[in-house]
Amino acid sequence: MAATVAVCVREGTRRAPAFWQMRLLALLLVVAATATEQQVPLVLWSSDRDLWAPATDTHEGHITSDLQLSTYLDPALELGPRNVLLFLQDKLSIEDFTAYGGVFGNKQDSTFSNLENALDLAPSSLVLPAVDWYAVSTLTTYLQEKLGASPLHVDLATLRELKLNASLPALLLIRLPYTASSGLMAPREVLTGNDEIIGQVLSMLKSEDVPYTAALTAVRPSRVARDVAMVAGGLGRQLLQKQPVSPVVHAPVSYNDTAPRILFWAQNFSVKYGERWEDLTPMTFGVQQLNLTGSFWNESVARLSLTYEQLFGTTVTFKFILANRFYPVSARHWFTMEHLEIHSNGSVVYFNASQITGPSIYSFHCQSRPST
Repeated sequence: MAATVAVCVREGTRRAPAFWQMRLLALLLVVAATATEQQVPLVLWSSDRDLWAPATDTHEGHITSDLQLSTYLDPALELGPRNVLLFLQDKLSIEDFTAYGGVFGNKQDSTFSNLENALDLAPSSLVLPAVDWYAVSTLTTYLQEKLGASPLHVDLATLRELKLNASLPALLLIRLPYTASSGLMAPREVLTGNDEIIGQVLSMLKSEDVPYTAALTAVRPSRVARDVAMVAGGLGRQLLQKQPVSPVVHAPVSYNDTAPRILFWAQNFSVKYGERWEDLTPMTFGVQQLNLTGSFWNESVARLSLTYEQLFGTTVTFKFILANRFYPVSARHWFTMEHLEIHSNGSVVYFNASQITGPSIYSFHCQSRPST
């Protein structure tokens, strides 16, 4: 299991028992200040023709909902190529294209030259300036269900090893590694680095003549920041200001049998019942006597079980169920977090979390990770 786990859970088909019935139950792992009213852009393009009609309702201020997004995606997934690429960036806003794109036709000055070239040459393309954050957060699961293919997290090296087939569905997730917080890198340099990766991936697909549909979006919106050079003059004043307090880094939960098998870490681990929040972070991380009864691990399946006494007046157990499977298309084993279970008073609530996945050598267990 990855040392840092971010889970976006949704309620399963089973009706929740009375203890967990509520308008909003939020289980936050690696909490970010992300709200449902936030929007990110979504850029779509395909090697097939006539997959999208112009988006007539994407006027200024319009936010594309999850239902509206499905009406755009369904034709491409049902009629278009079976190979789907999802480029996922840490932060992106439509204003970034305005600030760092080629203005007044000056393509040489554009930070998004590869993306713009792909859109110019693509037989089908669609740009949605503002998509509801919830719709984007469930996009991987939606694509997985429509294609009937488990997502594969790939990088350039892995992609070179894949043998894509035009008739077999494949969902490839490509996390763009650069973020707006990459040290002292200017935003333009960050976005340029991501654009170069997009260009290399598309060149690889073109050389193999692989039909595809691609999407670019982000985990959360960005704010158009000024380049570091533009704010250098203000550094002296900033140095006189009070330095921010470094966040506390908690020790991970470690489940061991003959060796460390599962590491679980979160910046914040909280649960809400009714109008009451309970912060489980200090009760979970760095705690010597944490109740891990029911946890186990083997080569194909694992379970991390965390039990808390007197949580909201009763005993509550959280069970993270993980699986390890071999996928021929990538010739690798991949880890998947199947679901989350919450046990209380003899009742169980299930939450789907199958969009959490990655190569097993990095994520299923930590046996092969070097000591640091």
